[in-house]
Amino acid sequence: MNAFTQSVTSYIPRSRHLAGLVVVLIGSLFCLWLNSSLNIWTDGRIVGLSSLTLAILIGMILGNTIYAKVADRLNEGVGFAKGQILRLAIMFYGFKLTLTQVASVGLPAVMSDALVLTSTFLLTYWIGTKLLKVDKQTTILIGSGASICGAAAVIAADPIVKAEAHKVTIAVATVVVFGTIAMVLYPFLYHLGWLQPWLSAEQYGIYTGSTIHEVAQVVVAGNTISTEVGDTAVVTKMIRVMMLAPFLLVLSFALTKGSSENGEAPSIMSRIKEVKVPWFAFIFILIVLLHTWLNISQSFERSMVMLDDILLTMAMFALGLTTHLSAIKQAGVKPLILGAIMFAWLIIGGGLINIGISFI
Repeated sequence: MNAFTQSVTSYIPRSRHLAGLVVVLIGSLFCLWLNSSLNIWTDGRIVGLSSLTLAILIGMILGNTIYAKVADRLNEGVGFAKGQILRLAIMFYGFKLTLTQVASVGLPAVMSDALVLTSTFLLTYWIGTKLLKVDKQTTILIGSGASICGAAAVIAADPIVKAEAHKVTIAVATVVVFGTIAMVLYPFLYHLGWLQPWLSAEQYGIYTGSTIHEVAQVVVAGNTISTEVGDTAVVTKMIRVMMLAPFLLVLSFALTKGSSENGEAPSIMSRIKEVKVPWFAFIFILIVLLHTWLNISQSFERSMVMLDDILLTMAMFALGLTTHLSAIKQAGVKPLILGAIMFAWLIIGGGLINIGISFI
């Protein structure tokens, strides 16, 4: 059996996975239902809350209480959800974006996304590892979430970083906390009139999409101004999501040490040969292209988006189940401080980047 065949068959669950997968599926469906119900019960007053947030919270509650009693029977299925199910979810994310949408916002949005992504990640890494002395894995995960697409980027980077579950949870927590604040703060600043002298309504949409963490949070912050601004913000955000694939490839190369000869430093070619290509991220790009070029029915598209939501929620629920509060407590407040600093950078630095691009 060659490597490709082994890779494909690894996505087929075995009998030993079923018990854990059933529990994770039930948990994810409950979280999706609860998220929808909360929106109805509160008449939409609870905004920006997603099934992913609920999944990791409920998963953590169960993981630190009753899960330990049945972990031996469920661990393999839960691990499958954190690995293969997660990768499938990233692939199917492509059904939420087309190149036509990318073209609608133009070059300014692409430039803003690229500059915000690069500057945010590099700054996060430098501040986290050099100034705050946060461990490398947690720093990279926080940087991934802040610079690209929130929780989805954190859990997509995890297979490359190979961090413990509590480090992934800490990174996701920074996305939830500061992304939620941003979702409320951005429209507030706009309505106060502080942003209008520098950014038009369309430019505000690009600013929102290029600097706020989660897609759901961008939807709220953009549509609070107008539907048109909301559309611009979401498309800009989804361009950031598309940048996930090349980002993961570069990250894999950066984390690859390579093999050295005669005691000399490893060559670039030796490092390239050892890079673990994140094929799931590039399949995501392929699905975006197919979604753009093929005449896909709306019913099929809705079904795939719904399936993707379920798969992402399953991955987050599995992550919650395997996260121990004691490990989070041991990590201290430094990761949260790092998240806060990068939140300030996204507002101020991201704003300056967008203003600069508006003059080009």
